[in-house]
Amino acid sequence: MWHRSVTAVLATLLAGCASLPSLEGRTPTTALAATDGTQLGRLVAARAAANPSKTGIHPLPDGRDAFAARVLLANAAEKSLDLQYYIWHGDQIGYLLFEAVWRAAQRGVRVRLLLDDGGTSGLDDTLAALDAHANIEVRLYNPFPVRGARGINFLSDFSRLNHRMHNKSFTADNQVAIVGGRNVGNEYYAAGGGVWFQDLDVIAVGAAVREVSKAFDLYWNSESAYPAASLVGAPAPDAAQALAAKFAATRADPVSASYIEAIRVTPLARQIAAGELQAEWATARVLRDDPAKTLDTTGRTDVLLLSSLLDAVGSPERSFDLVSPYFVPGKKGTQSLAALARSGTRLRVLTNSYAATDVSVVHSGYAKRRKDLLAAGVVMYELKPDVAMRGREQERSMSGSSSGSLHAKTFAIDGRRLFVGSFNFDERSARLNTEMGLLIDSPRLAAQLVHAFETTIPAGAYQVRLTADGDLEWIERTPAGEKVYASEPGMGLLMRGWVGFLSLLAIDWML
Repeated sequence: MWHRSVTAVLATLLAGCASLPSLEGRTPTTALAATDGTQLGRLVAARAAANPSKTGIHPLPDGRDAFAARVLLANAAEKSLDLQYYIWHGDQIGYLLFEAVWRAAQRGVRVRLLLDDGGTSGLDDTLAALDAHANIEVRLYNPFPVRGARGINFLSDFSRLNHRMHNKSFTADNQVAIVGGRNVGNEYYAAGGGVWFQDLDVIAVGAAVREVSKAFDLYWNSESAYPAASLVGAPAPDAAQALAAKFAATRADPVSASYIEAIRVTPLARQIAAGELQAEWATARVLRDDPAKTLDTTGRTDVLLLSSLLDAVGSPERSFDLVSPYFVPGKKGTQSLAALARSGTRLRVLTNSYAATDVSVVHSGYAKRRKDLLAAGVVMYELKPDVAMRGREQERSMSGSSSGSLHAKTFAIDGRRLFVGSFNFDERSARLNTEMGLLIDSPRLAAQLVHAFETTIPAGAYQVRLTADGDLEWIERTPAGEKVYASEPGMGLLMRGWVGFLSLLAIDWML
């Protein structure tokens, strides 16, 4: 008898998995164009006029600066906020930023919040309360119809749900945008306990901001963006009061209180508040996938960021310096990188070591490619897990700040151009997830990443090399000299066997 009940429940759940709400009645909206008269518009106008068709770029390698920038922009916005994220955690950072957005809406700012539904677990009540505000609209990208046990959705709709929106952008008044690798959660902004991510965003003003807004509009009005209310339902009668209480409790939390005080006094916060933020003005292009990639089943290449990225990058002549936390180049990617290195181009890669990665299964897709890359002359670095530096002042570089797990996605071409965005050098970014970023034509900014490969990266990472016998060794630079490891640091015998087994499987496309 019991098995019939279970079967009936599963049948009901599976039927629900196949049913998404209708998009009929959803109202298309676009970025507000008339924002030049806002405070942010006036701050940008004078510098933009002196640099026509160019974009002002300010890197954000430090997590606290990155959060301060977002809050200050939310506080300064007068007309609109457009936020697009892959992950939004319900932790201190998540609710502090929710509150900043809520307060903006209370001032009359139009807020559009577009979240990939894979990263919203546990937030349905909060999203319902936010969406009920007259000035806030929430949409969920490629959503899960069954809200509770979300994993059950994959049983009947795996192909669709395996595609995710990995884009990250934050745009205020269509005048200032933040683009890069950070999601929303404690680990991205050096807050709370646990591992912190080394990550990288840039503040952009000027020409590229309108392109960021156009990209947001494309996703916001796409066939994969569903009004939150059609999925999470109506809020409870006391939802607004409950949300206000949650905001107050978050601010009163000791972790939040000390963090708020810390970001208030950062140099960047003072610069933004005084309208004195320094920027490098350069030609910058927004590169992004078309949201049609999410639902495409025909293998189209015209909707892919990768195609435009390869066209824009061309073939590096002197050097290619790559930072990618999830580095799974696959067979073809490995062959292309190896050929580039053999042609005489200096090619250096920084990725996570096994001990530093937050997704250990991804390591299997990378580990099996190391020997081929090293044999071709690629210089390989693997970030060390350096959580001991968490309580100290962190050194900053274009590869991220100096503690935790690597999450920055950036590369420099010939020391002249720099890409910063959400694109990992793996098959998931190339084929499954949607991505975006800025390609910046700036020797000065590119030189910062080149310099990091010559200074901070060797000091904070293992260099992987081939021995004369063709085996791998890991070199750690210490004050006492080089320390050589004959086996992978931080990986025990059982895990080496497990990673070796996974390396035999044809799963690179999923990692």
